[in-house]
Amino acid sequence: METPKIFESEYRFCLILWEHEPIKSKELVALCQEQLGWKSTTTYTVIKRLSERGILKNEHTIVTSLISKDKIQEAEMEELIEKKFEGSLPAFVAAFGRHKKLSDEKMEELRKLIESEV
Repeated sequence: METPKIFESEYRFCLILWEHEPIKSKELVALCQEQLGWKSTTTYTVIKRLSERGILKNEHTIVTSLISKDKIQEAEMEELIEKKFEGSLPAFVAAFGRHKKLSDEKMEELRKLIESEV
């Protein structure tokens, strides 16, 4: 199953959800008002929209995610690499490395991560 696309505002909403789930919708509304400046109607609309797309569920006013933060981030990275780097992970890493200097410690961490995935 393909991971559904979420938009930036939905992602910011999901960050709050992932941090606090399971959470009552009323409490989620309060957090979104505090952290995102959203009105309650906006939050309830996003809950409904993401529920319809299979990203979260809202049962008996308890909201929980159906897709993890890792899965969403993975899908976003794959899309970025495909669109901007013609599907080439090495091209992405090279571009990243040219613009962001990594410490030896971070380079070692990255090397270990790559080796563990091979």
